[in-house]
Amino acid sequence: MAINKIKNLGILDNAVTTQKIIDNAVTTSKIIDNAVTTSKIIDNAVTTSKIVDGAITGVKLAAGAGGTAWQSVQTSAFNAVSGRGYPCNTTSSAFTVTLPSSPTVGDTIAIVDYAGTFAAKQITLTSSAKINGGTVDKVLSTNREGVTLTFVDTTQGWVATSGVNEGAEALGSVLVDFLIIAGGGGAQAGIGSATYASAAGGAGGYRCSFDTELSGGGGSSETGIDFTTGTTYTITVGAGGTVSNTGRGVSSSISGLNIATITSIGGGSGQVAQQDGGSGGGAGDPVGSGQQPGSGTANQGFDGGDHPGGQGTAGGGGGAGAVGAGAQGGDGLASSITGSSVTRGGGGSGGTASTITGGAGGGGTGAGSTGASTAGTANTGGGGGGTSGGSGQQAGKPGGSGVVIISLLTSDYSGTTSGSPTVSQSGSRTILVYNASGSYTA
Repeated sequence: MAINKIKNLGILDNAVTTQKIIDNAVTTSKIIDNAVTTSKIIDNAVTTSKIVDGAITGVKLAAGAGGTAWQSVQTSAFNAVSGRGYPCNTTSSAFTVTLPSSPTVGDTIAIVDYAGTFAAKQITLTSSAKINGGTVDKVLSTNREGVTLTFVDTTQGWVATSGVNEGAEALGSVLVDFLIIAGGGGAQAGIGSATYASAAGGAGGYRCSFDTELSGGGGSSETGIDFTTGTTYTITVGAGGTVSNTGRGVSSSISGLNIATITSIGGGSGQVAQQDGGSGGGAGDPVGSGQQPGSGTANQGFDGGDHPGGQGTAGGGGGAGAVGAGAQGGDGLASSITGSSVTRGGGGSGGTASTITGGAGGGGTGAGSTGASTAGTANTGGGGGGTSGGSGQQAGKPGGSGVVIISLLTSDYSGTTSGSPTVSQSGSRTILVYNASGSYTA
């Protein structure tokens, strides 16, 4: 019986098999609108050779028989399934969508902004396969955004193949290099007698990813950060440590969605008892026990210096580039991230009989019996300088504040910042110098 003679008759489930259909027998005129449903067709029965070009159109398929199967509104994290579409409502909170872990070529996922809230509360897309050729999570952050993701191969993974309002940057990322220096440690406070010298503070922790330059403490250059476009990242600049026996500097950091927070630890305070930090504080004047220099943190800074020996002397703070050597503060490191070489992260020098210049890169001067010590230089993370014994001279100086510098291609620079960073250009790159806390939106 010809197919066109039975088109108005019911078809038993799974009655249509490949053996029952002549090649090219199925045409648009043979199929009533919405007649084809999944329950009517045996798995793999319909092949390309069985269907005339253009025969199956949207009106010929019953709901759910082909195309995207739309799901109920999602309001919390979920694992997406290929072939499905998901309205996502982030009114209450942002959440993560995990893409299928073992996709095949041609698999698709559709995501839409149900309530127009993606800009304020974003959807994060994560996957064990690549997204846009990379391994970094992507963010949907445009109101009323809709995007279809298709798995193309293992090299590029999931890519956006269609969308509404997503813009060119909706699933993009930007590689950013950084120099993060914490606040330097403050020098030792008075210890109850004008006879004794005060130890110097260590430099703030020093971490760098720019152009293979070293990080502090002899550490290698780090890997830059992938900022997700449309995402705001918080820049924290640590203050210098106060003059006290616990005056460690304050940490500096970069934090935000989809990145591990990168933190440089504040420099250790100079004191009688040991205090560790990004770089260690110097050892105190040898009175009693426990006068040991502080230790630096791996890949951030070096140890503080031991006291030179004898009453009225104290150790220098460690620097990003060198250990404190007796009363001399350790030197910092030079970086050209701003386009010219600048040395930062010097340890303060401790008090002795003679004035000693602080470690190169902002370390405070250690005062002699008649001189004056100095604080660590602001926005270098330099440690505060100590003072020698003598009436009114036993207290040292505070550490210098830290700094956060980021560098990216000018073509990737968004211009959206807070905290009033200094913005400049060097070659093809834009550099933002944060001397105080702020933010950057990629």
